[in-house]
Amino acid sequence: MEFTLEKFNQIKRDAEDFYNKIGFIYCPYFSSKINFNTKGLDHLIFKNWNRTRPINDQFSRFRHLALAPKVIQDSKTLQGIWNTQKFERVKKKDGSWQQILKLTTYYEFIAVMESHGSKIRVKVIVKQIDGGEKFFLSIIPFWGVDKQGERIIYSGNPEND
Repeated sequence: MEFTLEKFNQIKRDAEDFYNKIGFIYCPYFSSKINFNTKGLDHLIFKNWNRTRPINDQFSRFRHLALAPKVIQDSKTLQGIWNTQKFERVKKKDGSWQQILKLTTYYEFIAVMESHGSKIRVKVIVKQIDGGEKFFLSIIPFWGVDKQGERIIYSGNPEND
């Protein structure tokens, strides 16, 4: 598909409309729902807080976003899990923000799906902060392989993938 700014803006609008209608998806692996909240949508746009992703990265994620709920609702096995201590932005009662160190878990589901007339590998990341709700964090179309030909599931930091 040819990349133009006009095409990007259309795909982004369509993806945001789609995302805002999801709410949550039931995941058989967890036997519970996975929320599609603003944190996931923000992650598709921003690589870090207040730092946007390159447009071609956003374009690829938005273009394949419709696959994320399908991957989650069809997943009965987990392909990766990563636990870490991470500073999370938490809103205080007075409305200000602070960084608090929290146990954060990332769950990775991988699938080969049909998209736009061809097969594509996607990784969907679900995040959970310190026993809170599980929520969609990201969809990553494609991924790299190392020098031995082994796939690289994440770069070492799913928050930035």
